Amino acid sequence: MTRLIRGGRVVTATDAFDADVLIDGEAIVAVGTGLSGDEEIDASGCLVLPGLVDNHTHLSMPFGGTWSCDDYDTGTAAAAAGGTTSIVDFCIQYVGGSLKDALAEWHGRADGAAHIDYGFHCAITDARPEVVAEMEQCVAEGVTSFKVFMAYKGALMVDDEQFIAVLEQTGKTGGLVMVHCENGDAVVRYQKEALERGDTDPKFHASTRPPEVEGEATSRAIRLAEWTGRPLFVVHVTCEEAVKEIQAARDRGLPIFGETCIQYLYLTVEDLDRPGFEGAKYVCSPPLREAYNQHVLYQALRQGALQGISTDHCPFNFKEQKELGLGDFTKIPNGLPAIEHRLTLLYDRSVREGHMDIVDVVRHGSWGPARIFGLDKKGAIAPGFDADIVVFDPEVKHTISAETHVMNVDYDPFEGWEVQGKPRFVFSRGDTVYADGQVVSEPGRGRFLKRSLFEPALG
Repeated sequence: MTRLIRGGRVVTATDAFDADVLIDGEAIVAVGTGLSGDEEIDASGCLVLPGLVDNHTHLSMPFGGTWSCDDYDTGTAAAAAGGTTSIVDFCIQYVGGSLKDALAEWHGRADGAAHIDYGFHCAITDARPEVVAEMEQCVAEGVTSFKVFMAYKGALMVDDEQFIAVLEQTGKTGGLVMVHCENGDAVVRYQKEALERGDTDPKFHASTRPPEVEGEATSRAIRLAEWTGRPLFVVHVTCEEAVKEIQAARDRGLPIFGETCIQYLYLTVEDLDRPGFEGAKYVCSPPLREAYNQHVLYQALRQGALQGISTDHCPFNFKEQKELGLGDFTKIPNGLPAIEHRLTLLYDRSVREGHMDIVDVVRHGSWGPARIFGLDKKGAIAPGFDADIVVFDPEVKHTISAETHVMNVDYDPFEGWEVQGKPRFVFSRGDTVYADGQVVSEPGRGRFLKRSLFEPALG
């Protein structure tokens, strides 16, 4: 059966125009006028966008003695409700373990649970030679990106020798290395000094991870990538110090890429200093920054220094999970819930306020991530692409609240925000997954995405 989305304004990564979209089965087969289909969906007054791609999520992730509280059912349902139709989640290797075992564990969590399509990055935390050798099999299985952490010493952090080994291996097998840039040794020292002074509140999370530790690590990561002749993707860029390093590298012709996340565009370090222990709700790493960095991030997106806007969705309940850090901010689980709000916030707080155009939302939230992370049939409204489509009503007004969101978490960092714009319908490979305020898909319809290699031109 064919379905026709009629009367909307189609938005791509380059332009916007009035057109109808014809779906046959799982794919888009035509975009234009004078089309007909067995079923019609009225998109009058709406924007018709490719489903967003969130290349940075942490579902059911172990961290600090607990687990992120959205699993592949609730997390992907929340993504669908917000107009995201594909995710690439982080599979975490345990220290002493193998990549094969880590991937098997993450496949087990996702299989039969996901509402939308998903892929994996593999985070390497223990780059022993035999683990590095496993990267070739990961690429063969469609896991074509690998992450290393320069922070979280004693848990996730790798040293420079291990980082170089991972970079060099991608020169043999292909694949893109991603990096969390913070100087983990400096963070540990600053945290120790803060606790010795009796500085235990959530606000000290930011002061012990200052922009300089992100800038230094970004510079070092870029140099390691340059030495090994490999591309690099810097995740969750937050500040001017890191942006300057990325832009300087790109000015030298290096294939350095990066993203920011919605929390860094809309929240600030002041949120960590909310009364009582409320600031714990806003603890993530790198931390929220001074407001002036938001202008820097928008400029970096406009100029092409950054190519994506993700969420780094990693939710922990305030009760019992964030509260693990009462009296010691270093024990607060790091992460925010955001997977459901990206499209609405980008439209309301970025497009409507003049920071970007709706075309930029598609470029940074769908098309760009799909190209970089090898999702060859995602990110565009064009014949031959998967029918991952959002019919977005730009006029509907609503209030963000933990009482109404789909995410499985007991608070919302954007609680009480009055916003304009919301998905009316969301389609994943032609199936309706969200309609008129409700997730209507069943767990398990989402498929694992084997991703292609990203090999930018070097030099």
